[in-house]
Amino acid sequence: MAESRYGPRERMVFSAAQLIRRDGVAATGMRDVAALAGAPRGSLQHYFPGGKEQLVNEAVAWAGRYAGKRVARFVAALEEPAPSALFTAMAAQWTEEYRVDGFAAGCPVAAATVDRASSGSSIREAAASAFAAWRGPVAEALTGMGVPAARADSLATLMISTLEGAILIARAERDVRPLETAVRELGPLLDAAASRSQ
Repeated sequence: MAESRYGPRERMVFSAAQLIRRDGVAATGMRDVAALAGAPRGSLQHYFPGGKEQLVNEAVAWAGRYAGKRVARFVAALEEPAPSALFTAMAAQWTEEYRVDGFAAGCPVAAATVDRASSGSSIREAAASAFAAWRGPVAEALTGMGVPAARADSLATLMISTLEGAILIARAERDVRPLETAVRELGPLLDAAASRSQ
């Protein structure tokens, strides 16, 4: 995120998301966020009077919006729009990252969920909203590809949960095969949902 293009608040939200995806919520410190963002430490209280919980909530919300916006870019880049091709593009983002940069980071929304789902905090609610912000565009894209509206949300949930699970296993095994397997096995089911409606 270019320093000249974004202000300190935006840089801190982005930096928090990057640290959460690598280290989790508990290990992400406010000072680390400020340092990564190149922002004065004193600005944390100014921009995030709700403290770490507010910053984490905003980072998780940003990640959900980011994932949702990527769906449209994936669809626009497809030579032949098909549900399996969309899922392939979603998984390829992670496969490429892991091949180039290693397996250090995962999804910040998943990391926040794992760290805080049982605490009853607003972070759990922010994570649920972030997944919804991602699921909506996936379902909309599926509908545009011929999946019946009645199934689109369910299949979007399946795609996201399969992807998140494959990301976790890939990180644990330090191998992209779980992502490749998910693409290979889920693709035919997704395309069958579209072809039945045509």
